[in-house]
Amino acid sequence: MTDYRSYLNFFGVTPDDLKKLIRTALGQGGDYADLFFEYTLANEISLRDGQVNAAGTHIDYGVGIRVVCQERTGYAYAETTAMPEMEKAARTAAQIAVAGQGRAIVPAKDLLLEKKNYYPIREDWDSFSLDRKIPFLTQLDTLIFEKDPRVIKVLGRIADSDTKILFYNSLGETFTDERPMISVIASCVMREGSRTESAASSRSFRMGFEMLDESLIREIADEAVKRTSFLFDAVQPKGGQMPVVMSAGGSGILLHEAVGHAFEADFNRKNISIFSDKMGMQVCDPSINIVDDGTLPGNRGALNIDDEGVPGQKTYLVKNGILNSYMHDRISARHYNTAPTGNGRRESFRFMPIPRMRATYMENGTAKESDLIASVKKGIYVDTFSNGQVQIGAGDFTFFVKSGYLIENGHLTRPIKDINIIGNGPQALKDILAVADNNKIENSTWTCGKEQYCPVSCGMPSVLVKSLTVGGSN
Repeated sequence: MTDYRSYLNFFGVTPDDLKKLIRTALGQGGDYADLFFEYTLANEISLRDGQVNAAGTHIDYGVGIRVVCQERTGYAYAETTAMPEMEKAARTAAQIAVAGQGRAIVPAKDLLLEKKNYYPIREDWDSFSLDRKIPFLTQLDTLIFEKDPRVIKVLGRIADSDTKILFYNSLGETFTDERPMISVIASCVMREGSRTESAASSRSFRMGFEMLDESLIREIADEAVKRTSFLFDAVQPKGGQMPVVMSAGGSGILLHEAVGHAFEADFNRKNISIFSDKMGMQVCDPSINIVDDGTLPGNRGALNIDDEGVPGQKTYLVKNGILNSYMHDRISARHYNTAPTGNGRRESFRFMPIPRMRATYMENGTAKESDLIASVKKGIYVDTFSNGQVQIGAGDFTFFVKSGYLIENGHLTRPIKDINIIGNGPQALKDILAVADNNKIENSTWTCGKEQYCPVSCGMPSVLVKSLTVGGSN
């Protein structure tokens, strides 16, 4: 399904229906309105105790209608595309927005960006039956048990979804998009004597079922076993303030939590973010470039078009150490008199779009990771993370480190685990002393929860931070 006409037929609407809904939505004096039609088919199968013993399918269908009037936004949705229900939702959104006259929403066509397909589907989803998925989970289970005799339990899951979007707004702009997503997750539990440890590995991409192959399953199995085995030799280090070398890849959570949310334009528009008054200012070393990118092919955070009709693009948030751009949706772009950056995202048609991250990463520096480690007399090296959070106003963040190493006299020594890293985003950015040349995107199942949930990804090269607070043992 690729053309506009087929999407109209799929959702059971006509061009005249779309125009009528927009007229209704603007009937009380709104400045702008848009329609977001969505159909999502989601499947999941799970393995436990050596058996694929759970499977499910979920369909979500409906339309969200947004009306903007000055600084007010009205939003309503219908879980059907029957005209009476959609018109009711349009009237409700109009009433919430209240009549008035505001500045114009920026047309996407003024961005002069060509729509591209960053997630083409090479193997059609309809051809991949449940019977074809099950062998991948059983192979995952077998491989993990074969790799280490201490394995006592394996949990496996394959989740896939296919979302079809039809968008139309009061500027006459329309777009369609088909968004695939597939995730493979493995959790490994091991026992050694009286001790039990567990760890997980996952991969997630916007791809068709060509993603599933034997090499991917072997990669995930190997990683899950290595991560779990590592923990038996690891200890909690003594806490305190110290230098931290953050490994390439998953350390991108530092960017996501420490500064990423603070660069989202809604927080800055409301003067909540600590970066609200720092546009155009030097915020870190000139060697540092930080990007939020919707154009990485097949990436979990990729978007051909965002959820309010703006083409996917690559945005430099920090360029040569200078705060270069916030992440904008149409509303914040209007406020700042700039172009939207393709960051208007929503969990589903039930939610209005807000500025959200896509794939957030730091570009390469020139150092070698080995030199970063060699420069540290006493500190830690961290490489596997689970979650994090940030206080937008103060910029204070914390995230949980699953594993890493002590650094002693320039060498990695004792394995460590289960520690918290605590710091302040702007200060941590300033305290990056060196950036390595080994940038890596972390393709795990990262999901960001900011009022609503959206798939994202992150990444960075290895970096040396002068000082962070490590929460470990006393």
